[in-house]
Amino acid sequence: MNISGNTIFIPGSTSGIGLALALELRARGNTVIVGGRRAELLERIAAEHPGIDTVRIDTADAGSIESAAKEVLAKHPDLNVLVTMAGIMRVEDWHRPESFLASAESVVTTNVLGPIRLIAAFVEHLRTRPDATIITVSSGLAFAPLRATPSYNASKAAIHMLSESLRLQLADTSVKVLELVPPAVRTALLPGQETSEFAMPLDEFVAEVVTLLESRPDAREIQVERVKFLRHAEARGDYDQVVATLNAADPHGK
Repeated sequence: MNISGNTIFIPGSTSGIGLALALELRARGNTVIVGGRRAELLERIAAEHPGIDTVRIDTADAGSIESAAKEVLAKHPDLNVLVTMAGIMRVEDWHRPESFLASAESVVTTNVLGPIRLIAAFVEHLRTRPDATIITVSSGLAFAPLRATPSYNASKAAIHMLSESLRLQLADTSVKVLELVPPAVRTALLPGQETSEFAMPLDEFVAEVVTLLESRPDAREIQVERVKFLRHAEARGDYDQVVATLNAADPHGK
């Protein structure tokens, strides 16, 4: 995708990677709409960053997605980029079904059904734009599992294959499908992750992502260097070693 001149909607961007990316893309000359559940955060973002529009959306709620899509397209008929950023991560202990089932269902609803519903709400409009992009957000954990987060790993593997499949189906349209593959980044996705030495600093991650977007406009995946250890483990033939190393370093492991 071009790095400037777009109108971009990023649901799930009131904090963390989403907000940092929204601000950087705004600075690069894009119109950016931030979406999130909490009205007070949206109000603060709008006040602190004039020029950024905000829309309330709960990506775990199909009705909220439908309403937000109508609002975004009414205000921004030139929308040409959708970033399905919203996601949650939960530590689960599958020895005890009563402890993980509700959590697992929530992860799948937010991380898999959310992006599917978002894309369904916007794809018809995006097909009318001469140059449009859907950016999905998977994870290095789609390719090498973290023991403590089974449902999250599975949800991101699903997003990877969804991205691959949509790219094939939409190849005859103006819509490109680009998959962002983050490593662990210093955000509040899990308790303690914001200060974890294991995680990549947020500003470094976003800077590298934007550089890759700019330098590789025809890329299918955006992979910062730090995620390649996980992303290409199977292809390199060191998958077992990578999984062992990942889980040995995991502060949530048991």
